[in-house]
Amino acid sequence: MDGTVLRRRAGAAAGTYASIVLGFLGTIVAARVFSTEVLGLFTLVIASAGFFQTLLDLTIEEALIKFGFRYITREDWGRLRRLFRRTFVFKAVGAILAGVALVGLGLGAGTVFHHSELRTPLLLSALLPLAQSPEGMAAVPLMLRGRYDVRGGFLAFSMALRLAAIAAGSHFGLTWTVAAIVLAQVVASAAIGIAGLLAFHRFPRGDSRPLGEDGREILRFIGQSSAATGVVSLRSTLTPMLLGMVSTAAQVGLFRVAQSPQTGFNAVSAPIRLVLLSEQTRDWERGNIEKVFAGVRRYTLLASVGSIVLLPLLLVFMPQIVRLLFESKNLGAVDAARIIVAAGAVQFVVGWSKSFAVTIGRPKLRIWTHGIETAVLLPLAITFGWLWGARGAAIAVLASSIVFALAWAVLFARIRREPPPSAVVPLEPEIVGLST
Repeated sequence: MDGTVLRRRAGAAAGTYASIVLGFLGTIVAARVFSTEVLGLFTLVIASAGFFQTLLDLTIEEALIKFGFRYITREDWGRLRRLFRRTFVFKAVGAILAGVALVGLGLGAGTVFHHSELRTPLLLSALLPLAQSPEGMAAVPLMLRGRYDVRGGFLAFSMALRLAAIAAGSHFGLTWTVAAIVLAQVVASAAIGIAGLLAFHRFPRGDSRPLGEDGREILRFIGQSSAATGVVSLRSTLTPMLLGMVSTAAQVGLFRVAQSPQTGFNAVSAPIRLVLLSEQTRDWERGNIEKVFAGVRRYTLLASVGSIVLLPLLLVFMPQIVRLLFESKNLGAVDAARIIVAAGAVQFVVGWSKSFAVTIGRPKLRIWTHGIETAVLLPLAITFGWLWGARGAAIAVLASSIVFALAWAVLFARIRREPPPSAVVPLEPEIVGLST
């Protein structure tokens, strides 16, 4: 393998691992400084911001990567530039809608969460989608140039700023913490925005020309990707929000502590998924279909072996882990953490699914699979959360994770048996959809 590729993979792994460790440290700092109840309120604010941002801030990046590689393969530089200009507008509109939704939630915080003191932090969090929106788009040119190592470095930089914001703001209360996080995100987005712009300008120049019939396909891809990530937001961010509605803020705080082992599994797979998204999408567009399938099988095998080794140790030593990292005041999270670490192992084994649907150009598969997962998760989270608090919500997460993994196992087997897609043929320009 080329030494440059190895260095970039190593850089992507280092940066992504560092970003997740820094994010985990942020949770530890918040859990140690805040009381369990205030930690729960902090979790509600961050989860609400993440929910509306993922739900309404359109997922443009996946379409840019998929079709960006297509145009680079064709050396169609004019359409590449038109693609970025047209999708930027959609991204801005989505961020504004997410901010407006957070303002509405902030004004009704007393009714929804039964905590009127959440009003100001939620109103401040409405700035987060606007501040974070440019970061995702700016990362795409780096991915298209194969510089996922640089992307990993900026992920680490962004999370380092957020850790500093939590460390500084938490001593002054929840409102100041949220304000500091918004400021940190503005700085992070500006930094990667400059790098992304420089990377984009390194592509050959070409006269902007209509996207043609690709415009309709791009619109459909964006719609399906956005719907898929919207469903994902229901799974990952709505659960603590629902728990906050049917239980206490303290139980939300314990649930946040319990989610930490899941962060560990994401840390292991994140750089691998970053590389898979870039390299497998390129291979698929070049017609190397078997190479993509082989990569999925290899990832699944290695992830399964890793889970078998790590899971028993985490289950046995969970009380010591919680006491060491989050202090004795949060030992009530141990049972929930044991359940969620099992869910994290299941999700780790099928972690390839996060990029696979984008790679093969069928993001609607994520809608189906995450839709099934969400249909299991939400009613169970409400019912079990009401009955058993954080432990009940954790049981809901485990059940839905198992269903999600089974759904992807069936889909992958069916896709593997399908005939290979025909080669992509350049289309004549036609003013359709985004091409105007």
